[in-house]
Amino acid sequence: MTVKDYMKLPYNIRIVHTIDSSGDYYFATVDELDGCMSHGDTYEKAAKNIQEAMELWLESALEHNNNIPMPIKKEFSGKFLIRIPKTLHYKLSQQADEEGISLNQYALYKLST
Repeated sequence: MTVKDYMKLPYNIRIVHTIDSSGDYYFATVDELDGCMSHGDTYEKAAKNIQEAMELWLESALEHNNNIPMPIKKEFSGKFLIRIPKTLHYKLSQQADEEGISLNQYALYKLST
């Protein structure tokens, strides 16, 4: 495969707004390509820069015959299980009852806020 072939694949790109000692910027990474990262002053600039970084990362990997991971297909069922202490389970159940909703609806509310 060529760099162009890899660039057409649906790699998972993360762009996070960051404020730290370096300033206020957007930091971009590619989940599957270890060390492939870039940044920009705006989200759009970070998105453009990560594409350029990906091309350079892929070119280097191909030149050195390094393994290039394929994109990870992420599919979610919308369910996950979690074990919590009995006291927390009780407390959440009580709060859900007070709101007149199911524990599942209450947990969803708490996770989304």
